[in-house]
Amino acid sequence: SSSTGAVEMGPDGLILIGKEDDIKKSGRVTAKVDGREVVVFYHEGKFHALDSRCYRKIFRHILSILFSKKTQKPMTCYSFFFLQDIDGQACIVCPWHKYRITLETGEGLYEGINPLEPSPMPKWQSKGVKQRIHKITIDNGNVYVSPPNLSVRFDSDYFVEKYKNSGDLAM
Repeated sequence: SSSTGAVEMGPDGLILIGKEDDIKKSGRVTAKVDGREVVVFYHEGKFHALDSRCYRKIFRHILSILFSKKTQKPMTCYSFFFLQDIDGQACIVCPWHKYRITLETGEGLYEGINPLEPSPMPKWQSKGVKQRIHKITIDNGNVYVSPPNLSVRFDSDYFVEKYKNSGDLAM
């Protein structure tokens, strides 16, 4: 099951998200980090953290439906939003708009062709970094997230700021 953690500070100003084993079991957890809704995924042996407010906003809406308290057993991100491997990169995919966001870098990906090529074949290309990712640290079985470096802006920051004081977590 998922959980939303209370913010606790750890070493070097890191924010405690939860226990490593608990997050591995559930596959993900959400928490507020400096007022931001952050989701931490555990996928194929790695932890990934990113803003839960998508650069296209719909991500938050779908995830709030997915993990509503109306269900007896919370669905996993694999049930609706799904994870897909694209050219060796784990991506979360919106089922409605098919937006693909890499978990490692926050890049938006699209499949495009170059019409000037003699036999144009679709290739995965980057739209650039759209989604803010957060650095994860594991220490003594605890998972920590670094506070965001806000000196660089990303598209997801718009919706994070717009809904920062809503008081509820996306999931």
